[in-house]
Amino acid sequence: QVQLVESGGGLVQAGGSLRLSCAASGSIFSSATMGWYRQAPGKQRELVAAISGGVAIMYADSVKGRFTISGDNTKNTVYLQMNSLKPEDTAVYYCAARGRDTDYWGYWGQGTQVTVSS
Repeated sequence: QVQLVESGGGLVQAGGSLRLSCAASGSIFSSATMGWYRQAPGKQRELVAAISGGVAIMYADSVKGRFTISGDNTKNTVYLQMNSLKPEDTAVYYCAARGRDTDYWGYWGQGTQVTVSS
């Protein structure tokens, strides 16, 4: 059973930084594409960043230059470093995983709230 557990959310002022962590169980981390999604109230869930084989493969335009996705194979953990946060970054952030040969994100964490105050 694959489990993804996020941590690191919280309340921060605009311009501040947060680092989210996603700990993955089992061996999925080394064989999967990992991603961070977010969902703001009243909006659709959107993919923010993705990493595969230790290489970042995607950033949403809204976060380019401010967010960095990275991974630590030894800890089976994916990180999302978020800098220069804006109020519009406020959302529940979810860690997700999919096989590298599919577009279906089959594994999800429980989500962590990020709130950016103006």
